[in-house]
Amino acid sequence: MGAAGAAGLALGAAGSSAVHAATREEAPTTLATVGSTGIAFHGTHQAGITDPQQSHGHLVAFDLAPGAGRKEAAALMRRWSALAAELMEGRAAPDGDTGVALDAGPSSLTVTFGFGRTFFDRTSLVDRRPPQLDPLPAFSSDHLDPRRSDGDLWVQIGADDALVAFHALRAIHKSAGAAARVRWQMNGFNRSPGATARPMTARNLMGQIDGSGNPKPSEPDFRQRIFVPAKTPEAEYAWMAGGSYAVVRRIRMLLDDWEKLTPAKQEQVIGRRKSDGAPLTGGTEMSELALERTGPDGKPVVPLNAHARISAPEQNGGAAMLRRPFSFHDGIGMDGTPDAGLLFVCWQADPLSGFVPVQRKLDRGDALSAFIRHESSGLFAVPGGPTKGEYVGQRLLEA
Repeated sequence: MGAAGAAGLALGAAGSSAVHAATREEAPTTLATVGSTGIAFHGTHQAGITDPQQSHGHLVAFDLAPGAGRKEAAALMRRWSALAAELMEGRAAPDGDTGVALDAGPSSLTVTFGFGRTFFDRTSLVDRRPPQLDPLPAFSSDHLDPRRSDGDLWVQIGADDALVAFHALRAIHKSAGAAARVRWQMNGFNRSPGATARPMTARNLMGQIDGSGNPKPSEPDFRQRIFVPAKTPEAEYAWMAGGSYAVVRRIRMLLDDWEKLTPAKQEQVIGRRKSDGAPLTGGTEMSELALERTGPDGKPVVPLNAHARISAPEQNGGAAMLRRPFSFHDGIGMDGTPDAGLLFVCWQADPLSGFVPVQRKLDRGDALSAFIRHESSGLFAVPGGPTKGEYVGQRLLEA
């Protein structure tokens, strides 16, 4: 979403921030236990949404092959679901395993599947395409590359071991066979579990604590904000019960420009202290922003165009989303600038009431806008988790 697309960062902002350490409340993970942690494939919701952020991730979009339709899509999702269930248990791929992940446990591996808007055209299921998949509005500073945007199918892979994550990516790609071809693929990373003395909110590549204000699972309306209700009033969309909608954006950070700012100026841009993520109005990282407080000069302590102010839920009609991103670094260009930033992934029950209103507000004047560039975009419907013996999307494809 270009310079103005700061919803993709929400650097510690109150309503759209990276997944907070509150979802990882256990004692610091030690190196000896990183590989042993497993996450269930089957359940009410798909894995990889509310689970703690992993240290390695891959995002990949596929397009169904020419001539492939509903039958081929169902067979593919059946194969992929069976494969993901095995891999997330720490077992080898059932057909031609590469051996890449030998000796490692499941390492918190998650594999998450979603459907893009065009998937419903390709499978002749347009009447079952929910309105939440309507195209996102254009924003004033979008610099989107269509070759790295959208897609019929989307897969999110995360793990706390790089080889385990790659192994899953390779297995999913091979299993696609002739049914689907890769449209785009992106690789990301986060801080490793156990790298800090205690669980804490992660920092992004700008050095900012990023995720202080994410919705917390302990909040009474958390599931209402993030997941589609178990009972939907429209029968044609019942297949999305327990699911969520993912907005995916590749956000390049203009790090050379950002790092020219003094830490004090960076804090003014964000509206939070760089050292601990606390609001400029004081307190701790989890303190509320006192947006009405003014300084001795009579000006707001949190500037009017500060990112934390503009993206705060109270500034956007309560709109909130669960951000669960990965950082990326894809090398250094010929001009010496790093191609680095955030693979932004946010989850909500309805992007029209979650992502879109916040982004529109940011589009009108966020101080962070000058230091980021949104370069790709996607919106995907992520069905609820499968039960034992069921595959992801079965309620849609076999309805």
